[in-house]
Amino acid sequence: MTERRSGKSVSRIKTGSFERRLSLTKAGLFAGTRMASHMATNWFSSKDTREQRHKAMLSSQARFLVDELGRLKGSVVKIGQVMALYGEHFLPEEVTEALHTLEDQTTSLEWPAIERVLKAEIGADRLAELEVDPEPIGAASLGQVHRAVRRSDGLELVLKVQYPGVADAVDSDLNAVAQLLKVARLVSFGPEFNDWLEEVRQMMHREVDYRLEARTTEKFRQMLADDPRFIVPRVLPEYSTDHIIASTYEHGHSVGSQEVRELSLERRSALGKAALELFFRELFVWGEIQTDPNFGNYRIRIAGEAGEEPDYDRIVLLDFGAVQSYSREFLDPVIQMIRASYEDDLEQVIEGGVKLRFMSYDWPREVLEKFGQVCMSVLEPLARDQGQWPDYAVNSHGQYRWKQSDLPSRVARQAARSAISRYFRVPPKEFVFLNRKLIGVYTFVAVMHSEFNGEPLLRRYLYGEDPTNPDASSTTQITKA
Repeated sequence: MTERRSGKSVSRIKTGSFERRLSLTKAGLFAGTRMASHMATNWFSSKDTREQRHKAMLSSQARFLVDELGRLKGSVVKIGQVMALYGEHFLPEEVTEALHTLEDQTTSLEWPAIERVLKAEIGADRLAELEVDPEPIGAASLGQVHRAVRRSDGLELVLKVQYPGVADAVDSDLNAVAQLLKVARLVSFGPEFNDWLEEVRQMMHREVDYRLEARTTEKFRQMLADDPRFIVPRVLPEYSTDHIIASTYEHGHSVGSQEVRELSLERRSALGKAALELFFRELFVWGEIQTDPNFGNYRIRIAGEAGEEPDYDRIVLLDFGAVQSYSREFLDPVIQMIRASYEDDLEQVIEGGVKLRFMSYDWPREVLEKFGQVCMSVLEPLARDQGQWPDYAVNSHGQYRWKQSDLPSRVARQAARSAISRYFRVPPKEFVFLNRKLIGVYTFVAVMHSEFNGEPLLRRYLYGEDPTNPDASSTTQITKA
């Protein structure tokens, strides 16, 4: 079941533009002074010592700034998290490492402040229809979630409440964070960085658009209505507003829970197949992808626990605020690269990468080939030539062992050993989020300790084939409890 969260709470969040700017400006000036002093005293050291001290100073600066961002909450924290994801292509490694430590579950807003938001948004009469638990079950950078029960019929629901002032502060917060990075001398401004800031700005405005998220949630619920392996909460429009999303409460266990770990291999593998196929449907069929594969966005409903379920396990899908729609102009080269990787066609893989603008025919041939091979290796669990699998990644039935394969680490090492990093361009944001989703799906399957071959699933979506392999999943084939 969903865990009740505990932790610190605050009575208010600094969302006033002047107040937040002042906090960030003070932090930036302090950090900038530290950096200037460091550079002045470090000038007379040897080259090796200078580099070592500079890296240490960058780490110190970044940790200091992350602490300041974390205190402000709201969109500042979310902006920092996005920078951790995408900024690795142009921010110093020490900065992205520190940004990755931004905690999203540290502080909640006290109940009186949340209650005021609820009354202002849905009205006292509507609110009186609900019995709301004042203790949140989750708190993030932009809002928090409370369980509730409708008094008239006992319906269990959740209220996702956006922190007051967060939506209005997005633009000023983003500008302030960018200025902070500049004053602290942690980033060089240029056309590439400015373009990226505008992409982050657009994404942040989508994140705080709860009406859009509510529509997207309902859209995914309809698209998955005929697939019993998935549960999407039903949005309750009568309690939803610009800053509140009300939806049915869908119980389940966390992905890493003991209850899920104790499921049989067959059942865990079925859940892994379901997650992989959902990704294929998002990519090949819908062109809409939930790009935040945080495990907090998934629950596992174990068969038979509440009495009313069918006798198979299901995946509960939560939080559709990060859904991205992709154009054919982007998806077609991606699918070209996937098909070419499956068919072992290196030239087509390279061509797809060039179309996506993160590879170039100007690169040395050996670098292009190495990059293409790295891309192809990502498809290892879906490969036609299973003879290339490491022995430790195969079970006694010839099935791929997703956890034991250690594929993400092997691919990263393969890329690091090549000259790719010297040539690699900042990829389009669509590719960054798609790559994040793919890693998230692979990680989900690995955490399930699933063991199955993904090739039949891939062939269905690449070529429209009906799988005859008994190991293949389908929208109707369900592993019984």
